[in-house]
Amino acid sequence: MYPRTWAQDVLRCHLCETPGPPMYCDICHIHLCVVCVGKHLLDESKEHKVVPFKKRGLNPKCSKHSTQLCDVHCEQCNIPICVECVSSGEHLGHKQVGILKILDTKKEALKKDLQELENSIYPKYQEIASNIPVQKTDLNKNSKKLTTALDKHGEDLHKEIDIAIKKLKSDVDEMESKHLVVLNKQENEIQRSISEITQSIADLKKLLNSNDVSLVSAYKSRIAEFRRLPPKLTVSLPRFTPQKINKEQIYQQIGSLSALSIKTEEHGYTMDSPSAESSPPDRRLIDVPRIITEINTEYGGSNELCSVSCLSDDEVWTSGRDSTMRLYNLHGKLVKSIQTKSGNIPRDIAVTQSSELVYNDVTDRTVNIVKNTQIQTLIRLQGWRPLHVCSTSSGDLLVVMITDDEKQAKVVRYSGSTEKQTIQYDVKGQPLYSSYGYSKYISENKNLDICVAD
Repeated sequence: MYPRTWAQDVLRCHLCETPGPPMYCDICHIHLCVVCVGKHLLDESKEHKVVPFKKRGLNPKCSKHSTQLCDVHCEQCNIPICVECVSSGEHLGHKQVGILKILDTKKEALKKDLQELENSIYPKYQEIASNIPVQKTDLNKNSKKLTTALDKHGEDLHKEIDIAIKKLKSDVDEMESKHLVVLNKQENEIQRSISEITQSIADLKKLLNSNDVSLVSAYKSRIAEFRRLPPKLTVSLPRFTPQKINKEQIYQQIGSLSALSIKTEEHGYTMDSPSAESSPPDRRLIDVPRIITEINTEYGGSNELCSVSCLSDDEVWTSGRDSTMRLYNLHGKLVKSIQTKSGNIPRDIAVTQSSELVYNDVTDRTVNIVKNTQIQTLIRLQGWRPLHVCSTSSGDLLVVMITDDEKQAKVVRYSGSTEKQTIQYDVKGQPLYSSYGYSKYISENKNLDICVAD
């Protein structure tokens, strides 16, 4: 027989060279055909464990008794054990399970893990990763928006400064003009007096050289008049007193940027194992609420003010019992107004992390978002009606919804139009909300907890 090349030849029986042997000795690590199994077992120099080829290696070697294979698994010690381990009494009273059974159980757990990783966890990671470029784009857009706003505010401030300087220069010109009028008037009067004095000097010289008695007798002296010198003008010239430039006041006048807030929260899908939840840094709360301003709106009477959501430190979105949502600044000026897409009354409003207005249309069963004055439908429900809405620090939307018969209510977390999480019951299995009624509220607190009330 030609020398065998194991990389190319088929498996053969170790004893008779029969190809494709169906058996295997786990102790000796050799392949056997059915005919040679009995012959192999006659070798009593060592223990043998002959198994079908497909089940080879299922029984690991004992870590304490190297010549023995483990047939059972000790659940208390979580290790495979052999016959000698059992007979030693070391595992007396411990629950023991067959190796094949524990293998099947472990493989079933592996299958579940694989299925969960492939079908749930991996897609979620991909979704989260795909959202980062979007966040980067939003970050870039927001930075450009802030830069543009700062440039505009800087231009406005420069304009006001230029106007103030121009006003002061105009005042200087006006004061100079008034002063010149007074000086010119006095100059004219003095010049006239000088002319008269010059004429008097000439007349007196002429009279002194004359012997005409009638002319000399007719002379009338004006010396007393000329002795009264013209009044001396005392003018306090204007001076410019610049105020000391206070940088702190300038910064206050310009305004400020809100602090960068980076928060981490667990996603809608989490594994059963406990995981640490990151919360934002503690923030000192004031003991007594402070009223910053009072905003007078056109709500009142039958059109009650129902919802308020802050767009910034200076502007708030509002909605009432009509189809128009209104944006006011802190001075009560109406900045902008938007009518709902359907003409229905908005049930609730919220502002997203990207400063976009979101509203629920309970009649139309939709959740809508306003992008550059254009209204887009994010979510359209069937069998449920959206009530209240909340925007989370992560950019998700929490939507409270109720069935048509008002017997069931739940909270659904959305990332854009994608449903991420549904919460209908608490940890005790009790419904989050009571049955019936549309007054079901929701909010996210600073600890990233979801708070509900009805």
